[in-house]
Amino acid sequence: MARPPVPQAPMPVPGVRSLVAVASGKGGVGKTTVAVNLALALARMGSKVGLLDADIYGPNVPVMLGATEQPRAIDERTILPVEAHGIQMISMGLLVPQDRPMIWRGPMLHSALTQFLRSVKWGELDYLIVDLPPGTGDIQLTLIQTVPITGAIVVTTPSVVALADVRKAIEMFRQVNVEVLGIVENMSYFACPHCAGKIDVFGHGEGRRMAEVFSVPLLGEIEIDPQIRIGGDTGKPVALLGQDGPSAKSIYAMARQVAARVDAVLASSTGPVVKID
Repeated sequence: MARPPVPQAPMPVPGVRSLVAVASGKGGVGKTTVAVNLALALARMGSKVGLLDADIYGPNVPVMLGATEQPRAIDERTILPVEAHGIQMISMGLLVPQDRPMIWRGPMLHSALTQFLRSVKWGELDYLIVDLPPGTGDIQLTLIQTVPITGAIVVTTPSVVALADVRKAIEMFRQVNVEVLGIVENMSYFACPHCAGKIDVFGHGEGRRMAEVFSVPLLGEIEIDPQIRIGGDTGKPVALLGQDGPSAKSIYAMARQVAARVDAVLASSTGPVVKID
């Protein structure tokens, strides 16, 4: 009897040194805010960074970056990403009107993400940050099956409801042999401007405890800060303030932890990066 064909290993995105997925078990935890600010912080720290908005149903990255330019096609198979604040970016939000719903089934989602990965001319990048939709669905599976992922970041809030879904996200990545770089606890606390104390609006420390349970690093605790929300709403994320910006210090602390984890994973990996001809 003939042996079944051996499935081919996912091929890297040409020129991309590391691909980092930013995920969450549920919506509303600030995953896109973390992904956008992480990408900008890494770029401000001297790296070449791309940001792929894989949340096809809710593509909010263009709004947070203040980007309205449409991607340009060089030919039938090559798309140029849009540059925003020094990073390369692609999103379905740049291709369709913001008020048009994406009523798509799994195969169409698969096709769109594959095109973003294979047809976009990313160039030489140190990091390609992929902002995944919440949950453990079609987009996550397509990404895992299409390209090798350096590692995944799981974003949560300190609330018990959010943490219940963190378990599912981490278990999904582990079942498909994707390294979990760590957990980011967003909306971790509120720094009172009057008493200089910390107020635990949604609880506090649960992200650290979850990281200990799964033996993964806690990559950062990002505070509740009106400037973070305002920055995302106005297309000027707080990471643009630089490492000394009072509202961006926790963002940059997280970015340094992510960079260190990516370096450690790459150092232990034997998979080469595909160079651009």
